[in-house]
Amino acid sequence: MPKTPEELLDFLKSLGIETKTRRHAPLFTVADSQSLRGEIAGGHTKNLFLKDKKDNFFLVTVDEDATVDLKTIHHKIGASGRVSFGKPEALMELLGVAPGSVTVFGAINDVQGRVKVVLDERLMENDIINGHPLTNEATTSIGRGDLLCFLSETHHEPLVLKVAE
Repeated sequence: MPKTPEELLDFLKSLGIETKTRRHAPLFTVADSQSLRGEIAGGHTKNLFLKDKKDNFFLVTVDEDATVDLKTIHHKIGASGRVSFGKPEALMELLGVAPGSVTVFGAINDVQGRVKVVLDERLMENDIINGHPLTNEATTSIGRGDLLCFLSETHHEPLVLKVAE
């Protein structure tokens, strides 16, 4: 069973990580979420759940305004050949979320470590990073260092790379 948003927030609290979570109407796209700009400080994320031809999975988290070239990203992230979007069934199985709720916090549900987490360098310039807490009905703000701590505690050592154009 995937973790609930409450279990995620309790896990972060157990690590001594302070977050702020704001509930809101469901947000399905970056355009939807931009309606909250000015109300939630920090870098806002766009997340791509990708797979390569050998069924290796990648969660690529970039700044919401970033452009990612899907034709060349495989060279940067170490994929076996070109990548495509992972199927919704794999997304639910591995990260415990549905399309529209893809988030770096999904790493908590990848207990077998099948998903490689990739964070864009530009996003990581923000002191505060925002992502959905396993639901698109809320946004959780977390410090950059605390996000790295969370990923480490979930056994995901992220690649921090320049993946966005």
